[in-house]
Amino acid sequence: MRRQVVAADEQRITITAIAREAGVSVPTVSRVVNGRADVAPETRQRVEDLLRRHGYRRRIGRTRDRADLIDLVFNDLDSPWAVEIIRGVEDVAHTSGAGTVVSAIHRRTSSTRQWLQNLRARASDGVILVTSVLDPPVQAELRRLDVHLVVIDPAGVPSFDVPTIGATNWAGGLAATEHLISLGHRRIGFVAGPRRLLCSRARLDGYRAGLEAAGIEVDDSLIQPGDFYHESGFTSGTALLELPDPPTAVFASSDQMAFGVYEAVRRKGLRVPDDISVVGFDDLPEARWASPPLTTVRQPLAEMGMLAARTVLRLARGEEVESPRVELATELVVRDSTTRAGQ
Repeated sequence: MRRQVVAADEQRITITAIAREAGVSVPTVSRVVNGRADVAPETRQRVEDLLRRHGYRRRIGRTRDRADLIDLVFNDLDSPWAVEIIRGVEDVAHTSGAGTVVSAIHRRTSSTRQWLQNLRARASDGVILVTSVLDPPVQAELRRLDVHLVVIDPAGVPSFDVPTIGATNWAGGLAATEHLISLGHRRIGFVAGPRRLLCSRARLDGYRAGLEAAGIEVDDSLIQPGDFYHESGFTSGTALLELPDPPTAVFASSDQMAFGVYEAVRRKGLRVPDDISVVGFDDLPEARWASPPLTTVRQPLAEMGMLAARTVLRLARGEEVESPRVELATELVVRDSTTRAGQ
């Protein structure tokens, strides 16, 4: 009976645990497991000794020459920016001959549990999480399954070593604010994203930094909450316009919220940009077709998805990644929704 218990424990050993005990990286252990030659002889011997000692066995039916399946997981899918990320992941996966499974867990325990059950069944080679919080039980299960993980726009600082892909959100918030200041605006409203997300806090910090650099005092009454969706942009835009001294410009930290501000302006009988300038963040495809076309900060969403997919594929092949933290550059795109103050 005791021998059976020991054998069952040994079968649960992962390359992550082997790497930790050997004092090397997970990709190094993966290269040893796959018989790759690019490992120092001493390191190879140490890892192989540990693999034998723990009775490690590769998962049956899997090949590490390339990934066959990538799981792409969102909190929600009802957003145009999710489509852009999917497009980027799909481009790389298709070229590499890998499949993609897209899931939404809606921040519900039952959805997460079902996703993990499905993940175990299909034995994906890698997981890309988008703006998701990794609860400790989920982290532990992903480690146990030995699934390679990459996070896009992490909600918080990952508690274990996984690559993250993001954008220069602080610089984007600063650029949007500086643009409005250069047009003579001094009362600039801000519609924030969810505070739980690092990207939201970075955009707010960029906005504050822009005001402070110009010697403009930050007025907390001009900062309104939002959740990246149209309705919150409309609600917060309305609240800003109803202030005794309303702003002459609004920076919404997502394009969807900027479109909600558009509607708030319209219902007040005002016009963009004649009465109020508006800036968004994302540069979704519809931004250029809005009326007026939206000035916004371009976030390279498709490129973020592409890089995340390439990173998962590299990890699945046992290769090192250049950097565990990557931020792609944002870019201010000036269109017709902003003009000089007082015009």
